[in-house]
Amino acid sequence: MKLLDNPIIRNIAGYSLIVLGIIGLFLPALQGILLILAGIYVLQHHKIKHTFAKIYHVVRKKQKNNK
Repeated sequence: MKLLDNPIIRNIAGYSLIVLGIIGLFLPALQGILLILAGIYVLQHHKIKHTFAKIYHVVRKKQKNNK
């Protein structure tokens, strides 16, 4: 996810997913709710990472040990 470390790209990707999700609510070919949730996740991932930095590092360490 190095690409999403850039805040401009992250914001563009997040808002694009949300817009596609809103369009997807009316079009049967797109999964609207899923795209909206993905957009929110992309926009909030960075904030969650900094807010819960200690928990985040513990979880990442355990994930690396499991691989």
